[in-house]
Amino acid sequence: MTGKERYDDIEIPSRLSGVIQDAMKRGRAHKRNMAWLRGSSALVAACAAFIITANVPGVAMALSDVPVIGSIVKVLQVGSGGERTDGVSVTTTAEENSLNIHFTIDGERTASAPAYTVERKEAPNRLIFTFNGVRNLDMEKLKQDIRGLSNVKDVYSNVILDDSAVRFVVELGDNIDYSVSEYRQPGYIQLKLFGAAKQEKAHEVYFVRSQEMEQGETLAILEEQYAGDGSGVIKTKNGKFVVVMGGFASRGEAEELLRKLSAREDYFEPLKVDGWMSNENPE
Repeated sequence: MTGKERYDDIEIPSRLSGVIQDAMKRGRAHKRNMAWLRGSSALVAACAAFIITANVPGVAMALSDVPVIGSIVKVLQVGSGGERTDGVSVTTTAEENSLNIHFTIDGERTASAPAYTVERKEAPNRLIFTFNGVRNLDMEKLKQDIRGLSNVKDVYSNVILDDSAVRFVVELGDNIDYSVSEYRQPGYIQLKLFGAAKQEKAHEVYFVRSQEMEQGETLAILEEQYAGDGSGVIKTKNGKFVVVMGGFASRGEAEELLRKLSAREDYFEPLKVDGWMSNENPE
């Protein structure tokens, strides 16, 4: 018999005053209430985790095999998270259809992920990860790990004009969905890939685009020039890169954007309207 069971089985002598009896009963009731509150707190925490992730399609897939539920911060498909920091190094590990992105400072794993954003674009179907406060990224290891995942077509880095930030792009196969989970204690990001619940048909998408060029500062300057217009960098079929704006359903919309851009005083780089299928790369 445990100490608690012996305590609960104590018979209250009838000769004790009513005051003492009431005090003992109140003590027992308090213990039961505290136990109920502890259980309620755990339930509230579980509900909070569910609320955080409930707006993500395929959330059941995202949360399958979660190592420690208590460490999860959020699950998202597009958006941002993490905490502002600096001097972070990035390493990766991969298994099956998951990529884990780990963060360290001076060899010690960080408690949280650095500030980051995740974007999704089509033509081709791709994810764009940007991490701030990062000074060291093993890009070759990251590429090796990501290319080892099934349903990944390609991965490449983007040159950006910020020496404390890194950006890389992951091109996905057709009808592949994903989740991005953020954890803390320790901080890391998990990318999980799985089949899309809804099969999408390929369709033509129209952009305003630059001429082809190699990765480098010129490409980064051009992308930054049109950042306010939603610029991005896409790898072409022959391995070079273009800056694009738009992603329209009609050529007319792209032509209207080009007219506006070409009327600006800072318009120097010749741009043009082009279109290609949503599951392909530009020529």
